[in-house]
Amino acid sequence: MFASTRSTVRRRALAAAGTAAALALTLAACGSSNDSSSSMPGMDHGTKPSTSSSASTSPSMGDMPGMDHVAASNGLTDNKDGYRLTSKDTTLTAGKQAAYRFTVTGPDGKPVTAFGVDQTKRMHFYAIRSDLTGFQHIHPTMSADGTWTADLATLTPGSWRMFASFTPDSGSGKGTAFVLSRTVSVPGTASKTPLPAAGKTAEVDGYTVTVKGEPMAGMEHPMTVTVAKDGKPVADLQPYLDTYAHLTAFHEGDTAFAHLHPTTKVNGDHGGPELSFNAELPTSGNWRLFLQFQTGGTLHTAALTLNVG
Repeated sequence: MFASTRSTVRRRALAAAGTAAALALTLAACGSSNDSSSSMPGMDHGTKPSTSSSASTSPSMGDMPGMDHVAASNGLTDNKDGYRLTSKDTTLTAGKQAAYRFTVTGPDGKPVTAFGVDQTKRMHFYAIRSDLTGFQHIHPTMSADGTWTADLATLTPGSWRMFASFTPDSGSGKGTAFVLSRTVSVPGTASKTPLPAAGKTAEVDGYTVTVKGEPMAGMEHPMTVTVAKDGKPVADLQPYLDTYAHLTAFHEGDTAFAHLHPTTKVNGDHGGPELSFNAELPTSGNWRLFLQFQTGGTLHTAALTLNVG
């Protein structure tokens, strides 16, 4: 009888111990899952603070896939990740050509002299007036000490932003695309030119450029551009910068920069009439688009205003 009683007590003790262990495991699991959202796959990227010095357009944009890249690419800063755009030129003379000199320094403070090639060039340089007029796209030259010289065409009075787009070929930023900028003042009486109304077509040198697509702010969206002349599709576009057309955009108000990457591959000496791009515009509002294409050895630049929702 005593043996039976002892056996029963032992079984009850073991059962109680098992129940307690199971309960402990359950509570531990619950505590772990409630501790932080970073335990969920893919959540670390959204919750960790960005090391970029570029400000994001809204507090929550870093949580959206691909938005860190968009915000970091708007070019509205002269430094990022230790790389800095420096220049002694703060004013330029109106009404005549000017040489804008600048240097890109790396995290070690020394001028960067090794750059990767992007669309056949080691440096793409853009100048745009605050009212989004006077667009210039230049490929500057670099001296042995790392000083770049951009030969600008005539400038009108006002505030201008100078963008440098490049990819270091050495150092910590090797292979990373950067867009940095600085502003310069052109003294004189400045008159603001109203931004043309948003539309899907533009005329230049007898050509009609038509944009198709409805880009949404903060999202990558396909967009096509069609080139025609005298109502007929143009199929004699010549390669320009390793593509058949180069498309750049600037945002009204802050002159934020965006490069719309072409997806149409160059296949021979003649392209068109329809060209494809990946539009990735970070903020809503009006964007001024500049499409550059070449025919018969002549470079054409068409401009139109695109409203992004």
